[in-house]
Amino acid sequence: MCGGELSVCLRGLKQSEDSTDRDTLPVSASHLLIPPETVTMRLISSRARGASFSCLTLVFLLLLHCHHIPGIVGQKSDSALTVVENAEGGGEGEGGDEEKEEMGNLEVLQPTEQWQTLKPGQAVPAGSHVRLNLQTGQREVRLGEEQLKYWTQEHREGEETQSSFSPDELKKAMKKIKEDLNPESVASEYRPLEELKRDMAQLDLLVETDVQIMRRLLDQFNSSNTTTEQRLSILLELEYLVHQVDNAQTLCSMGGLQFILGGLNSSDFRLQESSAFVLGSALASNPVVQVKAVESGALQTLLTILATAQPLSVKKKVLFAVASLLRHFPYAQHNFLSHGGLQVLSELFRADGGGVLRTRIVTMLYDMISEKELISQAGLDPVLDASHEERVQQYSKVSLEEELLEKGWCNMVPQLLESTEHDYREKALRALLAMAPTCVDQYRSDGSLLGFLLSLRDQYQEMVQSEMILGEENSYFSEIVELIDALQVKMK
Repeated sequence: MCGGELSVCLRGLKQSEDSTDRDTLPVSASHLLIPPETVTMRLISSRARGASFSCLTLVFLLLLHCHHIPGIVGQKSDSALTVVENAEGGGEGEGGDEEKEEMGNLEVLQPTEQWQTLKPGQAVPAGSHVRLNLQTGQREVRLGEEQLKYWTQEHREGEETQSSFSPDELKKAMKKIKEDLNPESVASEYRPLEELKRDMAQLDLLVETDVQIMRRLLDQFNSSNTTTEQRLSILLELEYLVHQVDNAQTLCSMGGLQFILGGLNSSDFRLQESSAFVLGSALASNPVVQVKAVESGALQTLLTILATAQPLSVKKKVLFAVASLLRHFPYAQHNFLSHGGLQVLSELFRADGGGVLRTRIVTMLYDMISEKELISQAGLDPVLDASHEERVQQYSKVSLEEELLEKGWCNMVPQLLESTEHDYREKALRALLAMAPTCVDQYRSDGSLLGFLLSLRDQYQEMVQSEMILGEENSYFSEIVELIDALQVKMK
């Protein structure tokens, strides 16, 4: 018995000598449980077989001392490692039951993917990977290769199982969807508007429609207790609301148009400006309001303001209202000409030195000429709708070209080319092209106009070339050059 233990110890000693360059020694624990109190460890090295003489010598010396250490036989060391067969392996013999009882009293350490220190009194499950750390003298354990592979697969399958739904859960979800799609259940989740209004009224909250808001604003505007600042604030709110076609028409039906015209006649230029702004926004692309405005005398009021001394800000907003009233409305254009509208605009054009009003006036004239031309061109095609002939007849009554020639606009519009603003020049060129059928003789007789066009073309051609060098094509300046070329063709 002593000799067997000594041979194992010698094998472990020889293995330790051959492994001085390594920190740890692996020990297979497959299908085994490892108790910490064992005395020996199987550390077999192939090089030990080549050193049989040294082993025999050491065995002889140690045998001499075996009778001095009889108490060691059968004892277990805390620093050694013994490989014990697994209980499931069915070890036979008299010691089998004792070993099973002994293993039942051990504390089993459950290994993980990381190395853990195996303390005395602990054992590990079968298949674990155990090693001896020669630097610290501690035993370390982790999951074996087969255990690690099995644990990873089991963990992944567990996640997949958790992400799936059971048949009962799917049935409950389908039932919930059907309940949500039921109109009665949907309606039951919402409360009627009147009930919400009552509840909000109790909370001192007021829900108003646009109609109610405009009614309240008009009442406040007409009140004698309302200050000028409050009226300006009311007009600002109304301007926001009348951008909607229905709101603008509703405002007129409430009598709001009269209040706005009253603001235009106010002695406070701020009320005049804000009222003109509201009127222009309500008239834009709204034929119903355009008709009511003409019937209410809004055109005469606007022309009167333009003909009198007013701040620039007021005249800008009034021109906006006039343009909104005349656009796509030949009846209003006819009244505009019959009430001397072009004469008023010509005086305003000559008085404006900065070009802001001039640009707005020229743009308005260009729109009127283009509308009439488009209607005449559409007349060459099949009838688009039942009212087409009526519109053609109404535009035929608008003698705009004769008025432009008579009031001297053929010589006034080219003056806008002298501006340094590219936008002003572009609008002037477009207006000159639209007026060319009527004013071509005046253009040809104006020597300064032809020379100025040549100078402008050279200027913008240089800008186009500069942009082409920078890799820019189809620029804004190239469009201006095209307009100049087209006008020069008309003048030839």
